Amino acid sequence: MRRPRLDIPGIPLHITHRGVNRAAVFRDDEDRQTYLLALSEAAAGNGVEVHGYVLMGNHVHLLASAAVRGGPARMMQALGRRYVRRHNDRHARTGTLWEGRFRSFPVDTDRYLLNCLAYIELNPVRAGLAVKAEAFPWSSVQHHLGLRVDPWVTPHPVFLALASADALRVSLWRHRLADAALASADTDAIREHTRKEQPLGSEAFQEALSALTGRRLVVAGPGRPRTRA
Repeated sequence: MRRPRLDIPGIPLHITHRGVNRAAVFRDDEDRQTYLLALSEAAAGNGVEVHGYVLMGNHVHLLASAAVRGGPARMMQALGRRYVRRHNDRHARTGTLWEGRFRSFPVDTDRYLLNCLAYIELNPVRAGLAVKAEAFPWSSVQHHLGLRVDPWVTPHPVFLALASADALRVSLWRHRLADAALASADTDAIREHTRKEQPLGSEAFQEALSALTGRRLVVAGPGRPRTRA
């Protein structure tokens, strides 16, 4: 039996969804535009705020939160139905596109959220698809750097708290993305928490979620992420 998802109202989730057998889920830019339209519709229809995203060839990463329990899961269900239907109609195919259950884990807003957002927006750089994050058009990075407006993306308060002035915030975020990307320990921790679907954050954060859910959620050993300024 699958364990119930860790879904606490108001706490951001890092969501990952992969194509079945790791096959491509986007054939071209029209597919990507179709997905983003479906994502914006599904988020608005289920009371979910999307704080960050990236569309890779065979998977997507999202950073999202909702005020009501179950909102992110309902968003992903609606998104899956809408996108697969439109994708299959366009490409004259049938059958499933996604591997099924998406993965997600709660993210502490104390420093860890910015690590997750950077991880998401730097995915194309790590994959060799772009030299700089802002050169890849299919992520939230251009929105966060003021290069375009994605009206359905809601910058998280932790991101907005980087600076009160937009220009300074953009400069700080650009510097963070260019500053040797993420430390390997941070990247490894995010990947490990994706695999285990365990909360990423301080021990106090993990203990608090353990108390709320009645499940032991403290990650011990090398999987524990380090904090950074």
